[in-house]
Amino acid sequence: MLRLGEKIVIVADAFEQSLPIGDYGYLIAYDRNPDNAFDYVIRVPQANRNFYVTAEDVEAEEQLLEAEAERATHEALIDYALFTHNEKLFHHLMNGEQTVEEETEKTTKESMSQAEFIKQVNLRAWI
Repeated sequence: MLRLGEKIVIVADAFEQSLPIGDYGYLIAYDRNPDNAFDYVIRVPQANRNFYVTAEDVEAEEQLLEAEAERATHEALIDYALFTHNEKLFHHLMNGEQTVEEETEKTTKESMSQAEFIKQVNLRAWI
């Protein structure tokens, strides 16, 4: 739930009420009427108006900036992988798949831990 006075960005217009999509505004009130479909009342300074909006129509500016920064970082890493011909990094970024070396390391660690576990069980059973 958004806080009062928080800076928000209008991302959608679910009820087609001519909201200025992409503009910012400030959350000025919660709409607590259970018979109403709207969740918030926002103030848009550029339009010099107040709007009733649903929770899906607005997004906190901080969250949008974080998502944009993550997307830009991901694209920069892809460009770097292509420029340096780093095939492993490229496949990891595009598919999210693990490399063969990482998979073998995990299986050897798991098998070692299982072998150590069996050894420990046998030692305790002997005692």
